[in-house]
Amino acid sequence: MEEIKTPTHGNQKRKTIAISALAIIVIIVGISGYFYIQYKKNHISTDDAFVDGRIHTVSSKVPGTVKNIYVTDNQFVKNGEALLEIDSQDFDMRLKEVSSGLDVEKTRLSELRYKLDTAKKQLEEIKSAVEAAKAYLELQEANMKQAEIDLKRAEDLLKEDVIPKERYEKTKTGYDIAIAQVKSARESLRQAEARLVTQKALIKQTEASLEPQKALIRQREASLGAAELNLNYTKIYSPSDGYITRKSVERGNQVQTGQPLMAVVPLDDIWIVANYKETQLERVKPGQKVKIKVDTYPGRIFKGKVESIMAGTGAVFSLFPPENATGSFVKVVQRVPVKIVFEKGTDPEHLLRVGISVVPTIIVEK
Repeated sequence: MEEIKTPTHGNQKRKTIAISALAIIVIIVGISGYFYIQYKKNHISTDDAFVDGRIHTVSSKVPGTVKNIYVTDNQFVKNGEALLEIDSQDFDMRLKEVSSGLDVEKTRLSELRYKLDTAKKQLEEIKSAVEAAKAYLELQEANMKQAEIDLKRAEDLLKEDVIPKERYEKTKTGYDIAIAQVKSARESLRQAEARLVTQKALIKQTEASLEPQKALIRQREASLGAAELNLNYTKIYSPSDGYITRKSVERGNQVQTGQPLMAVVPLDDIWIVANYKETQLERVKPGQKVKIKVDTYPGRIFKGKVESIMAGTGAVFSLFPPENATGSFVKVVQRVPVKIVFEKGTDPEHLLRVGISVVPTIIVEK
């Protein structure tokens, strides 16, 4: 009987141990699951994220032939550093042509102003001549009146035989001369007044021609400014600090206005665009800290913070946004882009590149 009880007692003991071990495992799994769930609640991550940044596309503002290129692919350049140069001979010729035309028009304006000044001086002289002619006419009219009085007196004296006929004839001749002098003075005054009217018309015409000439000069100056700009545009400079990418031009190439030639990417101004599910954003707020894992550097953690949450989902701003009112609606969890900026000094070597994949984890408040 004792030999039969011993195996049963051993089995019971092993069963108790197995149940205890299973219970311990369940407890450990439960505790681990609880802490994992709590961790996931406070650490929201996504693998739908990438590094983004500003890409300055460099293009030409003028057409021409590329004369010199001063950079190569992936070269670091400073803001304002020369990138390439377009042959400027045609633009030099155009600048000289416009400049010469401007000088001609300025000379023409100077001539008009000199002509106007001279005409105004002549006008003053003519006015003086008119006044002198009026005074001379008044003098001659006074002489004529006196001659007329003398003639009438001589006629009376001649009838009374007081004076000889010879004296009367001299008086008559003096009267005729006075009449002629009055006519001559009136004609001189008329001519002077006519010259005055003509001179005023000339001044008015010259003054009227000044404004069109000034407008023409302004037009020439604008053309000169445009020619100078186009000449300056033959030299293309970097718009910012950064690295040369997508270089698609070589020396001797013919380029057109607006044609992309290369791009400059500043790696000191990059950020992350993380497309989180809409169900993950309940507790996400700007300013929360972010831990960033980068596929390229699996053993390194970068730090950042949430800067902003986009005002709409990615689907809304796509080329063909969804039309849920068409009757074929299927609910799909949408993704909302979240902008995450790097903390200063987290990437001093500028290892990160625009477009690489990252896994950001937002640490939300408990």
